Amino acid sequence: MTTLPQPHDITGLLLRWSEGDEEALQRVVPLVYDECRRIAARQLRGERSEHTLDPTTLVHELYLRLVDQTRASWKNRAQFFGVAAHMMRRILVDHARARNAKKRDARMLVTLGAAHEAAGESHIADVLAIDEALDRLAQLDPDQERIVELRFFAGLTVEETA
Repeated sequence: MTTLPQPHDITGLLLRWSEGDEEALQRVVPLVYDECRRIAARQLRGERSEHTLDPTTLVHELYLRLVDQTRASWKNRAQFFGVAAHMMRRILVDHARARNAKKRDARMLVTLGAAHEAAGESHIADVLAIDEALDRLAQLDPDQERIVELRFFAGLTVEETA
């Protein structure tokens, strides 16, 4: 029977990673993988069914962005998962923008699948609209934007958010 990692284990490894310990990064990844995958699944839940990103791919994209972080200063696991959720949202927004740009650049072809394809466009618009609304909220009240992000996107409890 395996035991679940304790929050202080993850926090300790995150602190060591912040200090430049690459071994800590390699040890923390398996400990946070399942929770990151759960956050990714939550964020993808509202996406169209044929979305090209799945939770595993989204977590792998997150990992690629995290390992490039040279100025990350991790304080605890809740902060890490909040940042992870934010980065996943950025990945989804970037993906939606790239998809929109590709559609604008493509020639217009009318096919039987056009109606099905058009249904997915509303999800892209939703992702971009949510991102824009959160950006505006951040300008008005950064703390409120962070609370929405932690609760809605990361799925943290009220206590973890506090």
